[in-house]
Amino acid sequence: MLELSISSSDRGNRATISRPLYGLTLILIFCCLFTSSANSTDNKPPRRIVSLNLCADELLVALAERPQIAALTRYARNPDMSLVSKEAQSLPFTYGGAEELLRLHPDLVITSSYSHAEILPLLKDRQVKIIDLPLANSLADIIAQIRIVALAVGHPERGEAAIQKMEKELRTLPPPMGHGRTAAYYQRQGYLSGTGSLIDDMMKKIGLKNLANNLNKSALSRLSLEEIVTYHPDFLIMGQKSYSTQDIGSQMLQHPLLKQAIPASHRLFIPAPLTLCGSPHYPEAIKILNKELETIDHPSR
Repeated sequence: MLELSISSSDRGNRATISRPLYGLTLILIFCCLFTSSANSTDNKPPRRIVSLNLCADELLVALAERPQIAALTRYARNPDMSLVSKEAQSLPFTYGGAEELLRLHPDLVITSSYSHAEILPLLKDRQVKIIDLPLANSLADIIAQIRIVALAVGHPERGEAAIQKMEKELRTLPPPMGHGRTAAYYQRQGYLSGTGSLIDDMMKKIGLKNLANNLNKSALSRLSLEEIVTYHPDFLIMGQKSYSTQDIGSQMLQHPLLKQAIPASHRLFIPAPLTLCGSPHYPEAIKILNKELETIDHPSR
């Protein structure tokens, strides 16, 4: 899920996403792109691509030529959110304003249906190709998105290479270490990732049961400190090992009651950028979580 430090206008709620409709949307996008490419007399790749989507930032860096990228989002340079923060330092970025976007003269814009809705009509009037990239909540979604973006930027072979590399990495992962135990991905302000979220998919891959699913929680929900202590999952999955004491939203994660109920020895840590977007780094996220469990179960290794 997208980190809560992103404004609500840039975030969207995974709880509102219908999985069947999501899959159909990806298929339709892919088919439309393929049809337009096959029927177009000018089959040249886009020359000025603008991303208004953090997840698209990462895919563009992986799949497009650098000169094709006219701008990434402002989040792309933030190492707390982006997996391509180093690469993004040398690439232009946009705040996503209408005037700024028009000055970039894009021929392809990758955006999200839950943000920048007021700008899209301006782009359509200028006959700019627009891709609405939904959130990826599973391995299948990630593969579909890689193919969509790779085809759109004119490098489908790079997409297939990335998919093959990812699938090979997944085949070489060690056995799942979860053994049916319960975990909760607990974040600042008590947010919990539930059914249909990317982290939920990752938990299943390593053999953990998501507490949020047991409680019939949606993809994005909240659970109070008292509730999380009462339900007492075997593990907490968290985005970082320490939080600023000045961050009010994170104070509850350092509360003595929570530390007593679920101590540090039962907390799994995964860098937040690996959970914000579905990306070719998916196997790395699975590997990290599995290794965290192995370290807890076998500290001497």
